[in-house]
Amino acid sequence: MLVCVMAEELMLPAPEKDCGSLEGLSSFHSLEELILDNNLLGDDLVLPGLPRLHTLTLNKNQISDLECLLDHLAEVTPALEYLSLLGNVACPNELVSLEKDEEDYKRYRYFVLHKLPNLKFLDAQKVTKQEREEALVRGAFMKVVKPKVSSEEVAASLEHHYTPLPSASRELTSHRGVLGKCRYVYYGKNSEGNRFIRDDQL
Repeated sequence: MLVCVMAEELMLPAPEKDCGSLEGLSSFHSLEELILDNNLLGDDLVLPGLPRLHTLTLNKNQISDLECLLDHLAEVTPALEYLSLLGNVACPNELVSLEKDEEDYKRYRYFVLHKLPNLKFLDAQKVTKQEREEALVRGAFMKVVKPKVSSEEVAASLEHHYTPLPSASRELTSHRGVLGKCRYVYYGKNSEGNRFIRDDQL
């Protein structure tokens, strides 16, 4: 018997920013699929023990601590086979930041598979044999560690905002640049570099 429940069907209150508990799910011992997309869930997400849950989607939430989430899921959802985290900071791809690339996403997949080796699908993509082998060998080293920044350093960086342009630079709208054809062609005959190079050295 397939049991599929969406967050809206549970009649749960919208999770507050400082509380992502879904303890109301503890009454659904036979729950097999759970969709929690677009629920503002963060790193404080708490799921009850769901021993039969095999499909979980947490797309477009506010999850950033990947390791904490995976450790929690490994504990409360031992039968999990399908997981989707697209649209979260914890899932590094171009949906979240243009600074992320394919290599970032590969490392993310290896780390997830290292933590949850029973997954068959991750973010709507089937887990390949090669990915499992890579996760087994290198998955533990794919964790992204963010440097800790103190509140004093943050305040100092806000006070001294760096800019490569001088404060007295011209406005962008006052430029005088034009495009056109140049009548002169420079061949480098009289350049400072060529003065000290003989023809036989070229």
